[in-house]
Amino acid sequence: MNLIKYTSLLLSVFVLSISGYAQEEQAEEKQEGHTNQNKFRQLYDEFATPNVYRTASGAPGHQYYQNTADYEMDITLDDENTRLYGEETITYTNNSPDALEYLWVMLDQNIRAKDSPAKERNSSEFAPVTPAGNFVNSHMKADFDGGFNIKKVHRNGEVLPYTINYSMMRVDLAEPLMPGESFDFSIEWDYLINNHTINGGRSGYEYFEGDDNRAYVIAQFFPRMAVYNDKEGWQNYQFWGSGEFALPFGNYDVKITVPEDHILDATGKLQNRDQVFSKVMLDRFEKAKTSYDEPVVIVTEEEAIANERMNATKTKTWEFKANMVRDFGFATSRKFIWDMMAVKVGDKDVMAVSLYPKEGNPLWEDWSTKAVASTLETYSSFTFEYPYHKAISVHAKSQGMEYPMICWNYGRPDENGFISDRVKFGMMSVIIHEIGHNFFPMIVNSDERQWGWMDEGLNTFMQYLSEQEFAEKYPEILQGNNEVYEKYPSRRGEPSKIVNYMKGNQDIISPIMTNPEQVYQLGNNAYGKPATALNILRETVMGEELFDYSFKKFAQRWMFKHPTPEDFFRTMEDASAVDLDWYWRGWFYTTDYVDIGIEDVKNYFITSNPTVEGKALLARYGIDDPANDPRTKDAVYLLTADSESFEASMKEGDPLENAPKLREYLMDNFTQQEIDEMKHPKHIYEITFNKPGGLVMPIIIEFHYADDTSELIEYPVQVWRKNDSEVKKAIFSEKEIVKMVVDPKQETADVDTSNNVWPRENKPSEFDAFKEGK
Repeated sequence: MNLIKYTSLLLSVFVLSISGYAQEEQAEEKQEGHTNQNKFRQLYDEFATPNVYRTASGAPGHQYYQNTADYEMDITLDDENTRLYGEETITYTNNSPDALEYLWVMLDQNIRAKDSPAKERNSSEFAPVTPAGNFVNSHMKADFDGGFNIKKVHRNGEVLPYTINYSMMRVDLAEPLMPGESFDFSIEWDYLINNHTINGGRSGYEYFEGDDNRAYVIAQFFPRMAVYNDKEGWQNYQFWGSGEFALPFGNYDVKITVPEDHILDATGKLQNRDQVFSKVMLDRFEKAKTSYDEPVVIVTEEEAIANERMNATKTKTWEFKANMVRDFGFATSRKFIWDMMAVKVGDKDVMAVSLYPKEGNPLWEDWSTKAVASTLETYSSFTFEYPYHKAISVHAKSQGMEYPMICWNYGRPDENGFISDRVKFGMMSVIIHEIGHNFFPMIVNSDERQWGWMDEGLNTFMQYLSEQEFAEKYPEILQGNNEVYEKYPSRRGEPSKIVNYMKGNQDIISPIMTNPEQVYQLGNNAYGKPATALNILRETVMGEELFDYSFKKFAQRWMFKHPTPEDFFRTMEDASAVDLDWYWRGWFYTTDYVDIGIEDVKNYFITSNPTVEGKALLARYGIDDPANDPRTKDAVYLLTADSESFEASMKEGDPLENAPKLREYLMDNFTQQEIDEMKHPKHIYEITFNKPGGLVMPIIIEFHYADDTSELIEYPVQVWRKNDSEVKKAIFSEKEIVKMVVDPKQETADVDTSNNVWPRENKPSEFDAFKEGK
């Protein structure tokens, strides 16, 4: 039995009588009604109604469908004129219940057209002081014209009518494409390839003046089918640059013709390895298939340097086939070094692959392929086993972009060969991130054009977990140039890393649930904040076991399908039995921030005599003689240390000694043994927590006691459900509390920790620190 229980029971008589009187007074006042603005209200108003395509549980419905697009392509790279030529045949299958009158094809290269409206989508101004190089690049360079030149759209030679609206092309059909039917048609095109180090872009080439060579990373290079789905019909939102891609799955058969001395890899399985590999390369490749610890070099640095000098005029064709992928990319150059290593994923082997010029060494030969392998292992353990046969990391200056089975990544030593910690960890992180995109969105195929956070945020969260595991596998990477890091220095994911953004200027902060084109700070909005939100959800709100099960359930439900944000939110709740409507609304639908503090702490003591203040309060309710009034004659009272009635002896005494009426009650109703077994807390505290920030979060508080011990307590987020401004908590303690700290480990992204400590710490202001020279 617990003393607290019976103390509370005795106090409740007085509390209830007063609160009832107060309610009667309040009822006389007339107030206007209001809608439900409680932070814990359900998300039904924001969510679409479940249907046969998407269930209320977050799973695909029994009539879920997705259309497919298969491609046969012949691609030719003109290295001398930096031009790409292509002929493609698309077989589009309508699995929807709708008749389609036309087809929409994406022409994303048109963002580089000379007259592209995307060039004027943002405001522009002249800076009074600008580096000369920046001024030339911004204002004095001729416009690059790299849009698609569509030469022909036809079916078996018969021209098809089409209309181009910037980055979208509508192909008109003579008859509607009915449910279950397929339609094949062909497009012939070419475009001028951009130098991505000068003109920017997600693909293109880098020119190496020293050896007069280029390294190509080619993507978004062919007209691609848009998505048709149950949520919005055709997803034909224009490509403005920030929102990435919404693409259907399909099968690819691609032939790529390049100079004979080029080394090339791409999405899909190489079909003619015997024709494009030398015997030495074939032998090395066989060795790589059974090497699980160290990469095997297929093309060495010495061989790549020799290739740089060849400048072949003959060509070679590489053929790749890929099934159930949503896109296709390739990289090619005579400069490439090539290494591979097998990694065990489930019961099958996957090849981890790297392509890089000599400029990337020694950084790339040491770490790229190992980072690929480690990422595949970590992501597979948290989601599903990686289904493809390889994953490729390609080195490209200033690039970080992903496609099925292949990605481009930055990071190289400076001209003197020095590798800073920033470059080393930046290179490792971008490889982990871009390889991770194979899972989100290349397999869990979200709509990046509408919801950038669904691929970038989920992937950045997984990147954080993978970075930490990578350092556990290879602790030597934590050795920096001037320090040894305690853990991998992840750029995003930890709560403290997002604080400055969340407490920033609200005029340039958008909710996560915002289209990427309308976001001011895409990195923080689509990458950092959702990754942090998921990390807090895993570590602090749900716990790792519930979160990991639910996250894996979402990934496995929606692999090779098209999920929406609602499917993710619903699955996380469905698989965990954790109500998270408050969390999604706060973190994803608003720009509220976390700020929870300690507003006040009162130290109480028990007495049988009403305090001076207490008598005055009782008198307001007609109780002039508390000792004899039937409502209060058996009550006990609390008084604070600063009360006029406080006596110092109360600090030392047992609660039963200070409150004879309480002692009498116990003696009359309990045996001595029961009384001896009760706790006799000597200290009673009332803590008032306030919440200047808008986000509700669990209250995590650490109590420090006078005997130098401490204790961590967590109050669930539901403590805020009836009062969004402040919460009071009564604490009974046998030991004196000398210090309280809210969120001591900075788990919640609290933007202001100055109000997290009691007693208040008098920290010097920034100005005072400046005066002291700190």
